[in-house]
Amino acid sequence: NHHIYTMQIMSFMKIKYTCPNSAISELVEQLSTTGNPQKSVPDEPIYGRVLGENITADRHSPAADLSAMDGYAINNSDLEIGSTLPIQGESKAGSPAPPLHAGTAVRIFTGAIIPENANQVIKRENTIESESTIQIKPSSSGYPIGCNIRRAGENAAKGEVVLRKGEQINGANASTLANFGYQAVKLFPAVKISIITTGDEVGKFDHDEPKPWQIRDSNLQSLRVLFQGHPWIHLERLEHCSDDRELLLKTMKDSLSDSDALIMTGGVSVGDYDYVPQLISELDAKPTFHGLPIRPGKPILGAANSKGQLILGLHGNPVSALVGCYRIGVPLLRYIAGFTEWNSAPAPVNIANPDTKTLPMHWYRLVKQNSQGELLLCANQGSGDLVSLGGSSGFIEVQPNHCGEGPWPYYAWN
Repeated sequence: NHHIYTMQIMSFMKIKYTCPNSAISELVEQLSTTGNPQKSVPDEPIYGRVLGENITADRHSPAADLSAMDGYAINNSDLEIGSTLPIQGESKAGSPAPPLHAGTAVRIFTGAIIPENANQVIKRENTIESESTIQIKPSSSGYPIGCNIRRAGENAAKGEVVLRKGEQINGANASTLANFGYQAVKLFPAVKISIITTGDEVGKFDHDEPKPWQIRDSNLQSLRVLFQGHPWIHLERLEHCSDDRELLLKTMKDSLSDSDALIMTGGVSVGDYDYVPQLISELDAKPTFHGLPIRPGKPILGAANSKGQLILGLHGNPVSALVGCYRIGVPLLRYIAGFTEWNSAPAPVNIANPDTKTLPMHWYRLVKQNSQGELLLCANQGSGDLVSLGGSSGFIEVQPNHCGEGPWPYYAWN
């Protein structure tokens, strides 16, 4: 039976994908989002969360015509170079403006309301000022009607959408929320994630040095820290499971009982103790891919069950696990979280020390940024090289049978 199963898995692994994105796109068709957006409460931390509603302007922005300069508000009909106009009053930010009388000027400050009957603002430097009058100087740019006035609604009109559902909240758009009176907003629930690492060789060795045949659970730590950096993710469970088929099945079932996604490392290939692929069908799930043309991490497995929960099996080697989670896992989780731009392409970069090595698959190569801002290929001893991994800034994706300085997509760890 194991031989038959192994042949089935090997046959499935022959499915070809032109690129990882095509595999990701196919899998998201089977996934569900976290659920209906819920209203936040005032002062609840919302940084990094995902908007669950469109945000509309409750009034024009700006709310009224404003001065873009310190200067003098006048009516164009009173404009005559060299003429002298009496100053009848002033308009300052935070106060209503006095009306403008014919043949006069109103002193005005940046951000202040344009007085009624005024249709342009003369900059202070274009005037000769006295305590009670101004004289208008010639200007190389002239004085067209409307000059130096910011019109009401030129940023956004009342009722216009200013932020869209599926955007992530940051410091910049938090100011937009405050400007339009949103003390609370609808947010998609955080994605609940469980992590299971596998392998008899893996264990917790907090104080004692492990035996030569044992390793510390670096995968659990790296994935935990990765996900902790995303406020739209909630870590539900962190588990390690030995190579015991029934125990692993129970641990996977328990994790899926209260999580939107299950991320696993190890046990995804076709060895005698690689149980994860065997257990997928017992979890009411169907694999979309098992094996992709990538290095490191080719045996990666992606599946979804009938509830739309994600099961992502990563290769157990530390570089493979972290790279695979960044490249394949994070876009899938962003989809579940409700992001509109859930798989946006990273900025392309060039490498300062390219070589001529190639692979007939997508190659994820560790890079480090130096003090000059250049990205350099890291010396690497393979997918178990935690020293190179720890010294890297991220990785680039080199297309099959290509080499050189780039440009290549760059995935930074932060």
